[in-house]
Amino acid sequence: MIEKLLPKIHHATETLPRSIVKTISYRLIILILDFTSIYVFTGQVKVALGFMIVSNIYSTLGFFFHERLWDKIKWGKIIYKKTDK
Repeated sequence: MIEKLLPKIHHATETLPRSIVKTISYRLIILILDFTSIYVFTGQVKVALGFMIVSNIYSTLGFFFHERLWDKIKWGKIIYKKTDK
């Protein structure tokens, strides 16, 4: 359906540098949200920092590999062939 609304959208394979930058930018947002929410609930900076660091190490790796895996799945992508004009 969305393809009919936006027919000129190009979907291509994501490069490794793009995946890395997306992962870093996403994790920075999550770092801030994690720290803030844990600090609000506990009132302790050390607890908030500890949770933020540990959880973001494993979740960053999970996000990165999840993105790379989904980039390899062709389902739901629109692939346009290059045409010489």
